[in-house]
Amino acid sequence: MGKIKYFFQFLIVIFMFFIFRLLGLKISSFIGGKIFQFIGPFFRSKKIIHLNIKRAFPNLEQKEIDKITSNMWNNYGRVFAEYMFIKKFRNNQLNNNIIIEGKEILNDLKEKNIKAVFISGHFSNFELMAMQIEKIGIKIATIYRPLNNIFLNFIMENIRTKHICKKQIKKGISGLKDLLKLNKEGYSTALMIDQRVSQGSKLDFFNEKAFTTTIPAKLVKKFNMPVVPIFIERFGGIKFKMKVQKPIYFPDNSSIDDITVKLNKILERMILDSPNYWIWSHNRWK
Repeated sequence: MGKIKYFFQFLIVIFMFFIFRLLGLKISSFIGGKIFQFIGPFFRSKKIIHLNIKRAFPNLEQKEIDKITSNMWNNYGRVFAEYMFIKKFRNNQLNNNIIIEGKEILNDLKEKNIKAVFISGHFSNFELMAMQIEKIGIKIATIYRPLNNIFLNFIMENIRTKHICKKQIKKGISGLKDLLKLNKEGYSTALMIDQRVSQGSKLDFFNEKAFTTTIPAKLVKKFNMPVVPIFIERFGGIKFKMKVQKPIYFPDNSSIDDITVKLNKILERMILDSPNYWIWSHNRWK
């Protein structure tokens, strides 16, 4: 029964991707946003989303919470539609749509052959981060979570491998082994640190304990790598600013939990600065 449901979902998505390709980026992104504003609340718990927002903004009025929720779904839908145009982003056909603030930092890492752990969260079109890093010429591997829908996952893995980042590492123990091997071969790592994980440390995130990935901290400790936070901002509908922050070098005596808490604080600041473009539907505090 599950496979039948997944197959019908696959057919709907393929049909929508076909329509998006015909309509072009600007119209498709706009329509995708509106569709998700309408259907999103039927698939994810409004209660969880609102509780999450209140954790970050405890004094926010309901009207503002509803506005953030609506904007979140709009961005979610835009990202969905924009997958059909990832190839154009990759092939420099949409260069005017992406501004990289701090490009000199990436160039410096490349020229000095310094491996780094690039971190961010699911903001705006988060898929652009690894793509832009790889386009600059940095050897990069990125961690991703496979979709539950096996039919759609095949499509998404193909898009990611061809147009986003060639080295796609599946989340999990086997993926971590592949990641460590690639790091020994000179690859940097890019990952999102904002999803709930089943393995990790339960540490403060907006003043409550939440399971948090410790992969960045482990890479820092094992390979003496700096961490480079990156934030992607959406503006003008289909334009993006990728803000690359200065590399953070942690003292040798920093513990894995010390590093992870610091990274959580960086993520918190990103969310507070741009609450409309973060995916609040993940139940980080479960």
